[in-house]
Amino acid sequence: METEGQWWKGQLAADIHQALRIKELKLPAYRAHSPQIGMRRYFADLLAILSNRYQLCPTARHLAVYLLDLFMDHYDVAVKQLYVIALSCLLLASKFEEKEDRVPKLEQLNALGFMCSLNLVLTKRDLLKMELLLLETFNWNLCMPTAAHFIDYYLHAAIQDSDLHNGWPLSSLPKTRAFMEKYTHYFLEVSLQGRRA
Repeated sequence: METEGQWWKGQLAADIHQALRIKELKLPAYRAHSPQIGMRRYFADLLAILSNRYQLCPTARHLAVYLLDLFMDHYDVAVKQLYVIALSCLLLASKFEEKEDRVPKLEQLNALGFMCSLNLVLTKRDLLKMELLLLETFNWNLCMPTAAHFIDYYLHAAIQDSDLHNGWPLSSLPKTRAFMEKYTHYFLEVSLQGRRA
């Protein structure tokens, strides 16, 4: 049995990593041709804020932004409708990546301040129609690996007991790992703001 601290060295982790790498090579091309590309950062920030509010995992957050990027790349959509699309991307990503009880509820989404200010009220029917449109756009494939899917695997492999600093052993391996994790997750979140290419 694998020890908790060495899970990333096991065969299961290697198989998952390999499967994700294969899926990554088949990701749809993103061209950044959306007429609303100037609004992209606003909606990426909105999805990040909402995913933090609902305590969604980083993989759900990154998948939601990636789905939004791909959808915006293929369709010219009114700005008001982009809110519904962004929320639908967040819901689909959270349904794919999270446990059922972690997925935001319709009432929670309708209670958001910007929904009230835009006089937007989502109905279950509207949301299901949008989710269906998104799923059809992505050929029912939501297994689209992002950097967030790989980060934990690489973080565990990033620092080894045998690593040196200026020719000397690391003075505090746990502290070094903690800093690496902190800054890696920081840059992972910053990467949501940039346009994907």
